[in-house]
Amino acid sequence: MFHPLPLYVGLRYVRARSHSFFVSFITWASLLGVGVGVAALIVILSVMNGFESELRDRLLSLGAQVRVTEAAAASGGAARARPPPDWHSAIGLVRGAAGVVGVAPYAELQALAVRQPEMWPVVLRGIDPQAPDSVRELAHAITQGALAQLTAGAGRIIVGAVIAERLGLTAGDSLTMLIPSVGADGTPAPKLREFSVAGVFEVGLQDHDATLVFAHLDDVRALAPPGTVSEGLRVRVQDVLEAPAVAARLRALLPGGLEVSDWTQDNANYFRAIRIEKTMMSLILLLIVAVAAFNIVAMLVMVVTDKRTDIAIMRTFGAAPARVMGIFITQGLVIGWLGVALGVGLGLELALHVETIVPFLERTFRFQILDADVYYITAIPAEVHWGNVVVIAALALALTALATVYPAVRAARTAPAEALRYE
Repeated sequence: MFHPLPLYVGLRYVRARSHSFFVSFITWASLLGVGVGVAALIVILSVMNGFESELRDRLLSLGAQVRVTEAAAASGGAARARPPPDWHSAIGLVRGAAGVVGVAPYAELQALAVRQPEMWPVVLRGIDPQAPDSVRELAHAITQGALAQLTAGAGRIIVGAVIAERLGLTAGDSLTMLIPSVGADGTPAPKLREFSVAGVFEVGLQDHDATLVFAHLDDVRALAPPGTVSEGLRVRVQDVLEAPAVAARLRALLPGGLEVSDWTQDNANYFRAIRIEKTMMSLILLLIVAVAAFNIVAMLVMVVTDKRTDIAIMRTFGAAPARVMGIFITQGLVIGWLGVALGVGLGLELALHVETIVPFLERTFRFQILDADVYYITAIPAEVHWGNVVVIAALALALTALATVYPAVRAARTAPAEALRYE
């Protein structure tokens, strides 16, 4: 049965001003420590969420959200001859799947971009400029030239900004593509094809800007012998976070000769590294809250020592040990939870306005956090996930509640006769 005595006395101890200066100082330090730790966790995780979203958007700007490709031939023994996939039929099946909003064919092959005296390994990707689903993002990324110049048979390409800088290319320059191939007798027979640079694109990601070269789909298909070009479908989905579920549906729809993968599989290493960093950063910052919780333990132990006489009197008047424990648990929880509330409020305020606060700090102190000459991303993004906020607050509350147990047990074990012997 609930009894108001522990709550009433515990709140009075929180408000009491008769504590020694040192106890009061530790109380405020504990409260501020919990608040700073919680705020730091919320801000750092929000910033890391923002960088994760920024990286995902850049990866998906020219990458496929879901890819459909021809299944690899079985290894070991003679592979059974298999007819080429019916891409036209596959496009119809994919377009009708739930969650799919666009599909376009593509073809890729490995090549060397040659412009004396430099050579650069690239991925030559063929696209259909007339298919909106294959050029939507590329059209926005072009900084020189025009996408409309990619016409079948014209021999024109669009190169990444890093490739253009490394090879000294601008719109209108010529570039030779060397495509490795093997002759009928098994000897190397590389093919050379000269292209004209129709444009330059930049998405701010090394994996794209330094490796991708775009050409018309028919030009890429005609450039290499059948079987050496990797063909497939790039699928755009309604919600990128639902891409794995859409990929699972497509696997059930498409014939067995086709493989389906999504962006979470293609870029698993990137996001695994981010998850590990977020986990380690959370554990490190949680130590701030743990240190503040230890301060609560020290403060409550000193309060218990200071209130031994009060505890003995309450025990003498019949207060049960559980009610004495409740007094000091209440005091510790109030301090800890006030700190958590302060931290959540401060953390949300900073995280939601980080894009305003950071430029102000850069102007005031005359420094730049992300130098444009070094980083593609020059502004610090932040994305608040309310699930993270709830977990952080719950962990902080649990730590502060745990910190009250030992002092409360120590107070409940105070012997009244021993405490009042010299009073």
